[in-house]
Amino acid sequence: MRLIQYLTDQGARGVARIDGNRAITVPGATSMIDLAKQAVAAQRSLDEAVKAEGDGAALDYQALLADGRVLSPVDHPDPAHCLVTGTGLTHLGSADTRDKMHKKISGDVESLSDSMKMFRMGLEGGKPQLPGPGVQPEWFYKGDGSSVVAPGADLPLPEFALDGGEEPEIAGLYLVDPNGKPWRLGFALGNEYSDHVMERQNYLYLAHSKLRACAIGPELRTGALPDKLEGESRVVRKGSVLWRKPFLSGEGNMSHTIANLEYHHFKYGLFRRPGDLHVHFFGTATLSFGDGIRTEPGDVFEIEMAEFGAPLRNRLAPARGGFAYGGVGAL
Repeated sequence: MRLIQYLTDQGARGVARIDGNRAITVPGATSMIDLAKQAVAAQRSLDEAVKAEGDGAALDYQALLADGRVLSPVDHPDPAHCLVTGTGLTHLGSADTRDKMHKKISGDVESLSDSMKMFRMGLEGGKPQLPGPGVQPEWFYKGDGSSVVAPGADLPLPEFALDGGEEPEIAGLYLVDPNGKPWRLGFALGNEYSDHVMERQNYLYLAHSKLRACAIGPELRTGALPDKLEGESRVVRKGSVLWRKPFLSGEGNMSHTIANLEYHHFKYGLFRRPGDLHVHFFGTATLSFGDGIRTEPGDVFEIEMAEFGAPLRNRLAPARGGFAYGGVGAL
């Protein structure tokens, strides 16, 4: 099932399931998180919770998208209780990229960069054959719920940024129940937008480079993630496609299982705080920066994958406001 959050003509919030070009409203549902809480309390799936509510009015899905009335597929009423995180070096990429990576990591482990060591560790231990966790992945913090912009909204480019580049990914969406157990609501397309120039200066700048906005959606896909997925990522400049490339995901194209990535995130008690929402990006092997593209304000990022319905589109735009050097007061 594919679900969205949207705004009505009066500006109220609603939830709908997607059926072709129609958005079938879920009667009484005003937010995905509330619907998920009801599902957890009733010990049923999100699909079952939606079916239990029956079908409401049918809306024109494309019109909702065009009017900017489709929200992120899940959010928290208090953004501080939504944590946005991710993992890197998890995807194998195309066959050509995979071959090159294998050649790079085939030598003496001590001669490898930290990134190649981490990638090699994932290949060797990211998919454990026995019950229990495998090797832990690279992990990063991206922000709280205030860093997530809606489908169609601008991705802000801070004045201190050296780059603003897309990262086409799939994100897992999770709710922690009152007993501290995480529940996966489903998956969504994501743009884990980052500063690649800063990261390239020194890998220890990775943490800085990830503290940027991001986008997910427009749709939440429930159920298991297909083993192999292929989509397309595009950069559009002044109405013309500047760059496009397929991107692969799903466990068949990854060096880690989803379960292993989930374990190494939620093993930390602070990430099992009751009532919190989590958006967790699973990584990618495809980005325009790797092909020499330098993005500019006004560029539009498009990320599309048939299994997730409508594409995720966001425009790069200069951030409003900022923080001046010396702006910290002293009491």
